[in-house]
Amino acid sequence: MLQGVTVLDLASVGPAARTSRWLADYGARVVKVGPPPKKSGVQIVPPFYAYSGHRGMERVLLDLKSDAGRDAFLRLAAKADVVIESFRPGVMDRLGLGDAAVRAVNPKIVYCSTSGYGQTGPRSQWAGHDLNYLAVGGYLDCSGRAANGGPALPGATIGDAAGGGMQAVIAILAALVQRAATGAGAYLDVSVADGVVALMSLYVDEYLATGEIPGPRHNILTGRYACYDVYRCADDHWIAVGVIEPHFYANLCRALGCEQWLAHQTDDAVQDAIRADFAAAIATRTRDDWVAELGPADTCVSEVATVPELVHDAHLRAREVFVEASAPDQGTFEQVGWMFAGMDRSQPAPVVRAATVTDTDALLGEVGYSAAEIAALREDGVAA
Repeated sequence: MLQGVTVLDLASVGPAARTSRWLADYGARVVKVGPPPKKSGVQIVPPFYAYSGHRGMERVLLDLKSDAGRDAFLRLAAKADVVIESFRPGVMDRLGLGDAAVRAVNPKIVYCSTSGYGQTGPRSQWAGHDLNYLAVGGYLDCSGRAANGGPALPGATIGDAAGGGMQAVIAILAALVQRAATGAGAYLDVSVADGVVALMSLYVDEYLATGEIPGPRHNILTGRYACYDVYRCADDHWIAVGVIEPHFYANLCRALGCEQWLAHQTDDAVQDAIRADFAAAIATRTRDDWVAELGPADTCVSEVATVPELVHDAHLRAREVFVEASAPDQGTFEQVGWMFAGMDRSQPAPVVRAATVTDTDALLGEVGYSAAEIAALREDGVAA
């Protein structure tokens, strides 16, 4: 779908790396831009399997602090469609590679800056990670509680992935559509914290409109009622019960032998009693027994799967969620495939290249550098 779109990605990890991953999976040509080994500083090198091993991407290593490296990047950017960066706000401008500098050589560029708190505002220079953005965005406070009474740590980097990475993908695609219609490029200020607030908008808007303070068990989606909870089974595994509609609730009550609660789905006075009866009934059988019976019976019941279980799940296998990949030093292994709607799932098996493999010579050659000029850049430590 994105064939013909070229993306320069300066991120090694985090939301921006997820953004370029998904753009590449939709067919964009993604070039990872990193520093030469001797100039890498504190840049994090992810493990070989992270971000799908940067499958299908190219790599160029440039010293962006040098004049020659800066010039090389601008020549690449002049022929690109999208630039993605995730430095602390102001860093790219100090390098001479901010939006204005890139737009001077490519007025149609879509320039996407991803950061924790955005390019402006009192927290723009704060360091942070996924947990911080989930915290300030209200997600943690509305989540379940740990044993010590505090918010439980999330099981996935939801802020980075959805609040940042997916937000950036949506913004970039919208900007490309706009450019196709008007010819104008765009500057995109992607804040992960802003993205988390957007993910929390059902609860934030509820508070703004009604004054109702969201939190654990404040409404049906945060566990106020027994029909929306997790329950332990006889084998110490768990099932998730996500019943909202009354007719599904009735099906569940009958299946559990709890018909006495048919008329009390949202009766606050008896929720503890309903929860206790549900728990007692569910504790009599194993998780897989319950799922086999209740899953297809319109009760909104599913297993709480571990990662080792979900990768063998028959439904996900039928959906072709996983693909076989290989790496020179790792042999063959599986990874999450091209799973979003519209992605080409017929692509050849991915090969994860070693982090030391680059496409620097070919990429610089495409923008007019001669072999002698490239060799000189390598000799000077500007390129690798």
